[in-house]
Formats: sequence, C-alpha cells, structure tokens
Amino acid sequence: MDTSKNSNGMNPENLETPTQNQSTSPASTQGSSEARKKSSWKDIAKEVIVFAFIAFGVVLPFRLFIAEPYVVDGKSMDPTFATGDYLIVDKLSYEIGKPERNSVVVFKYPNDPSKSFIKRIIGLPGETVVMKDNVLTIINTENPKGFIMDQSYVTNICQNKMNACINSFQKILAENEYFVMGDNRMESFDSRYWGPLNKKYLLGKPILRLLPISKIGIWPGADVKNP
Repeated sequence: MDTSKNSNGMNPENLETPTQNQSTSPASTQGSSEARKKSSWKDIAKEVIVFAFIAFGVVLPFRLFIAEPYVVDGKSMDPTFATGDYLIVDKLSYEIGKPERNSVVVFKYPNDPSKSFIKRIIGLPGETVVMKDNVLTIINTENPKGFIMDQSYVTNICQNKMNACINSFQKILAENEYFVMGDNRMESFDSRYWGPLNKKYLLGKPILRLLPISKIGIWPGADVKNP
C-alpha cells in the first residue's frame, strides 16, 4: 500500500504519485513546496477571517446589548465600591424589566451622556422622596403617610458643612424618573444636585465584580434590604 498516496489523497497538488519508474525532478519538487506554502497562507487567512467574524458577529453584540465591563472611579459609592473595582454590568435587564429600590445602577449622566455614573436607586417613579437631617422618607400609593428607609449601609452621612452637602430636600418624581444617591453621602454628586434620573439614561446593573480579587463575587452591592 502506498501510505503517501493515502495521506495526500485530498490534496489536488498530489493526486498523481510517481511510480517506481518515474523520478521527481528538482523543479517539480520546488513547485510542490511553493504550492504548499501558498495553501498554508490561505488556511491562515481563512482562520483570521473566521475569527474576525466571530469577534464582530458575536462578541460585539454581546457587549453592546447584554453585558459590558466598567471600572469604578471615585469615592461616591464608598464603602460598597472603590476606585479600581472592575465590574461586569448587565445591560439587558432594564430593557425587559424595571429597577428596584436599593438596586445599584450604572447610567449615563443626564447633563453629559458621555460620562457614566454608578449610584443606588432611592426613589421610584411616581413617589415623593423626602430627606430631613439625613432621614429619608418615601411617600407612595402603598404608604401615603410615608416610610423611613433603612440606610444602615451608609457610613459617611451628610454633615452639611458650609452648605456643601445637601441633607434636607423634597422631590416628587414623574412616572419615568428615579431618584439616585451615592452610598457615600458626603462625596456623591447625585440627584440631590442635578435632579431625578430619567429611565432612558439607565445602562444596567452590576452582576459581577472581578477586581479586586479579595472582593470578587456576584451581584455586588445587592446585599441591602429592599422595602
């Protein structure tokens, strides 16, 4: 049996195998070698094209519509999140559902959509949010007299030094508006300063924290009670 013929039977360049009475000239050997090189480069080019198709056809839509990485920058969510925290944000949930109170959200800053912020949802559409001396009260249909929110996760309360921090206000939300605040009330630039957040600016919620390694986990910031 001619094993050489069996191994190369699918290669058009080697369909004819020399017999015992035939000899292969140097010219034909060189031509065969060049043909194999061309074939190899074609295979590599084909693999690159397939990889690019997968990257743009699968990975890119995944990042655009399903999940995307974000890196926290700033102290507004201390101690829940710190500068350098690497988060994977679910962008699909709010396309098919609504955010809940106390959910951590990533959104476009309404006054400059090129910037992304991370805050916590305090007030829901149609509610009235009242804060007096750092005490948060939510008034809605279910609680016409209002209920006081549990803010035990807040470690840096607003002390209102030199009127630099707002700790008393009242805001009525429209049907498509949310009131968001940072967990670090002393350092957060949030709805207290620039107003309610329209739903159209919501990007998603963190579903995974990859960095730092010591805090890796799913649903970061979601361990707060939801009244």
